[in-house]
Amino acid sequence: MQKLRLPKLFIALMAVLVLSACKAEVLAPTGDIAAQQRDLLVISTLLMLIIIIPVMALTCWFAWHYRASNKEAIYKPNWSHSTKLELIIWAIPLLIVVCLGALTWVGTHLLDPYRPLARVSEAQPLDPQQEPLDVQVVALDWKWLFIYPQYGVASVNELPVPTDRPIRFSLTSSSVMNAFYIPHMAGMIYAMPGMQTTLHGVFNTEGTFQGLASHYSGAGFSGMRFKANATDAAAFEAWVDEARAGAERLDRAKYLELERPSENVKPETFASIDPQLFPRVVNMCVEEGKICMAEMMALDAQGGTGLAGTVNMSALIHDKHERRGTREPVFGWEPFKVLGFCSVEELEQMLAAKPASFNDKPVVSGPLMGHNMQQPASPFGGEAERFLTLVRQAAGNAPQL
Repeated sequence: MQKLRLPKLFIALMAVLVLSACKAEVLAPTGDIAAQQRDLLVISTLLMLIIIIPVMALTCWFAWHYRASNKEAIYKPNWSHSTKLELIIWAIPLLIVVCLGALTWVGTHLLDPYRPLARVSEAQPLDPQQEPLDVQVVALDWKWLFIYPQYGVASVNELPVPTDRPIRFSLTSSSVMNAFYIPHMAGMIYAMPGMQTTLHGVFNTEGTFQGLASHYSGAGFSGMRFKANATDAAAFEAWVDEARAGAERLDRAKYLELERPSENVKPETFASIDPQLFPRVVNMCVEEGKICMAEMMALDAQGGTGLAGTVNMSALIHDKHERRGTREPVFGWEPFKVLGFCSVEELEQMLAAKPASFNDKPVVSGPLMGHNMQQPASPFGGEAERFLTLVRQAAGNAPQL
């Protein structure tokens, strides 16, 4: 019976490994950024194993050598110090820590998700004339929305991209914080409401790869997955033409409908998009009658709204429920809700403005520096006349004062 237990145990362990269906996606990348991240992970692990393996081996050897039955083992209870052993015990780990720290510091700065790509692949340099593919990503409950501003189309739970072309992702979320992750392409990055994060990546091999939300975000989290279809440029252009041939338009009303929580959503495409939709999602003002966060921050930077802030102002909230005051405004005015203090033209300019960042700067060699977001400032300088855009409760129109 004892002889049969070992083969049975071995067969059971092999069955568990086979049934687990694990894929080493992180260690089998198809993009240059993911390949560099894999190399950093492998090299760091090997450096740490230089210490871990000898320590584990010596632990087993000491336990075996100094066992009670080994009478030949030399026992020295008064031994206290050895310069050679101290040198080995401290010098080797110190050198490994120095090497590991230098490798990690340089690697993490070069692989900063906000850092534009310096090359397409190890063998292919970056063409300065090649325009990156911009993809605006919105994490919804529980699905992914991908907007292609350069082509005027959008998709849900489907990410077609061309190979060997840098991709610049701009990410945000509609409700809770989420995590965008395509293991074959690049590392994970957060998508947060009211904020915009950036991720650069590239696919060097054609195929269909798994994308997912890597952090739990609610009841429908398990179905918050999508397929990243990496194809050649011609196939990608064909997909864009097919998407444009559709009849569905992604405007603000359609987005609010799409934003409602739903699970296991099938992929769909939109033939056209509202060009200001993504900036409005970031500024949490897709709904009619809600002041944009960028305008509110600019007003705060100028010292607040003053007298106009005493009226019945629309609250900057994000719980999908209208919580606005009902008290009468000052001076006996007819009750109204403040939509914004900028004119319509200024608001469009604000939402269309591209934030100044290092993304527009060429990649130069030199000292590695962290890239921090600049403090928010007023989008319009000077002492220009301010407007107050309001909506009257009775008429529903939007005059300016």
